[in-house]
Amino acid sequence: MSIIRHASYTLGDIVLDYQIDRETGHLGLRLYPASRRCDIVRKRKWVDDDPGLAAFPPRHRRIRANAIDSLVQMKVRGDREPSGFSQGLSMRNAAPSLRYQSQKIIRRRHSIQIRTVLKDSHGCKAIHLIHWQKGESFIQVTTTYENVSDKPLTLDMASSFSLGGLTPFHRGDASGRLFLHRFRSYWSAEGKHERIPFEDLHLERSWAGSSVRVERFGQIGSMPVKGFFPFAAVEDSVAHVFWGVQLAWAGSWQLELWRRHDDASLSGGLADRESGHWWKELSPGEKLETPKALLSVSDRSFDDLCRRLLSYQERAEFFRSASEQTLPIVFNEYCTTWGNPEQNHVLRLAKSAAEAGAGIFVIDAGWYKSRGVTWMAGHGDWQASPEFFPKGLGVLALAIRNLGLIPGLWFEFETCGERSTAFLWHRHQLHRDGTPLTVGKRRFWDFRDPWVIRYLEKRVIHFLRENQFGYIKIDYNETIGVGCDGVESPGEGLRLQILAVRKFIQQLRHSLPHLIIENCASGGHRLEPSMMELADMGSFSDAHTTLDIPIIAANLHRLIPPAKSQVWAVVNPQDLPRKLVYTLASGFLGRLCLSGHLNRLSNQQWTVIRHAAALYQSATKIIREGHSTRLGTQLSSYRHPEGWQGVWREGGDGKAALVVCHAFQKARQQRIQIPAQAPWKIVDCLSHEEKPTLQKGSLIWQPRTDFSAAVVLLKKA
Repeated sequence: MSIIRHASYTLGDIVLDYQIDRETGHLGLRLYPASRRCDIVRKRKWVDDDPGLAAFPPRHRRIRANAIDSLVQMKVRGDREPSGFSQGLSMRNAAPSLRYQSQKIIRRRHSIQIRTVLKDSHGCKAIHLIHWQKGESFIQVTTTYENVSDKPLTLDMASSFSLGGLTPFHRGDASGRLFLHRFRSYWSAEGKHERIPFEDLHLERSWAGSSVRVERFGQIGSMPVKGFFPFAAVEDSVAHVFWGVQLAWAGSWQLELWRRHDDASLSGGLADRESGHWWKELSPGEKLETPKALLSVSDRSFDDLCRRLLSYQERAEFFRSASEQTLPIVFNEYCTTWGNPEQNHVLRLAKSAAEAGAGIFVIDAGWYKSRGVTWMAGHGDWQASPEFFPKGLGVLALAIRNLGLIPGLWFEFETCGERSTAFLWHRHQLHRDGTPLTVGKRRFWDFRDPWVIRYLEKRVIHFLRENQFGYIKIDYNETIGVGCDGVESPGEGLRLQILAVRKFIQQLRHSLPHLIIENCASGGHRLEPSMMELADMGSFSDAHTTLDIPIIAANLHRLIPPAKSQVWAVVNPQDLPRKLVYTLASGFLGRLCLSGHLNRLSNQQWTVIRHAAALYQSATKIIREGHSTRLGTQLSSYRHPEGWQGVWREGGDGKAALVVCHAFQKARQQRIQIPAQAPWKIVDCLSHEEKPTLQKGSLIWQPRTDFSAAVVLLKKA
């Protein structure tokens, strides 16, 4: 057999198995848990379970069952197009001459790197790099492409990673046991999990292997969480093993589940020429480094796989601001003034926010707008409205600080609105097809232009410093789409724009090291690792006052750290006690962000607010460090949810737990039972009606009405 093991490495509890085809020189990579090494099976060489083959002459019955799928997927223009009816479906396996050259393992005190080099006949060298930090439960993968020829070449596809051998626990095509996991996402409806059998995706191999099967998905533009999160996982339900990947990239991306033989492959990275209007010309000696991919494998559960990938975002270096160590409650005035933050009104709200236990007060959109102009059409010039702030924003920021609050300010500095002066500065904006790229009421600054950076240094960085703001909410309310002019392809223009935006945010962080940064993009459109690592927290959604807030917030426990997931809790005088608790309980699923008319609440409502704030502050350590498990009904409709949801979050030390329960439609009078096997005791509880109790190893809650909630803080007895 021409396929043999080339090398094997164990990184923590993950085994990396490199396999090579001695005839073609193709090198593949597969992962599996170290604890399951003995369960790996020998793969069949020929298809031997199709009775229809008996009708063929003997020489036609030998149908190959498997082939090495390269750990690098690329397409150099001028090479042969991929076969198997692939064009329009996938550009994978379009580099038949890409062969293994060398491999080197670099061991350092706290890390290991595996550097694998491949090269094709055009002179394109691919350097596949795996990086692992000791103690971590995931690996990082990037691929660098270098033109080592003496002529220019063009890449039409360049993967970050490609993982083959799915699944190594069955000798054949593993019928009925393979599933794809992914998360769908739209505006105000982020993170809906789906688990789909391969057969329902039509990913069964063909009888002769003559045709590929592909599920390619992703998003195009500058909102990376639009349609899907950049996440995929494959489950072998019989072996009970889960493989997963999360891309760290804020531009156009794609993931592909590909199959031609028994084993499936999962690859991804930049969206390619077919799906993302991207190609890249490499001059002799020029290099391209792809976005980072995070990979892991688990034989425990899908939730455990998500925790492993999530641990990248929980690294200590991504929690930079000292004030963030205690997860202060945020108050954002947007759902009170709705884009009209007049100074006296804001100051009254700030006084109430301080009384409610908040530590941060954010002035949201509209602080710059002129009379008769909406907040979404007037941004871009970044000068405080003299009508709203006759003494300037600095005076208000100081007054907020004197209340013991960190003052924050909203910016959408990547775009400018149609009623701003900046909207007319065409030469400094992104263009497509020779005209300024205009989407609705917005145009986009070209961050590749040094003039733009100088302008924003003055209008954003210097403004924040001079007015002593300690928090910035970076919003972003449109997508660039396929890309922009200025380089060889629209997709490459977009890639360079994304890199330049990242560089400016890094400059913002460097210039104002104590600044707290919120990552918002019409809510959750940028909740991916590369943007979250730049920010202290992210806006979970633009679901401000809706009943599905706890559903969305619970979804995100698998995708971003709860300590970085800012959840709206909008309270108003008309809220009945049941509604008030339902709203506040949602905030315990992440960073509690209050809004609404706090200054007009009744004494009874204030009692609930103060209790919730005190309980939240008691639970911050669990929110910051812990593991979450979602329990309850499988929800289909988010707008009209039926059943119930519970999130059990156990602290990192195992000594405390936080349970957040929500009852939706048709949950009234249900007996909700959550396993609580350890000797727990209830320390505190937020509930309007029937309070949860501990009975015989379970937490029991029986809501009396639909759309009610309960929060329970537990400690080991």
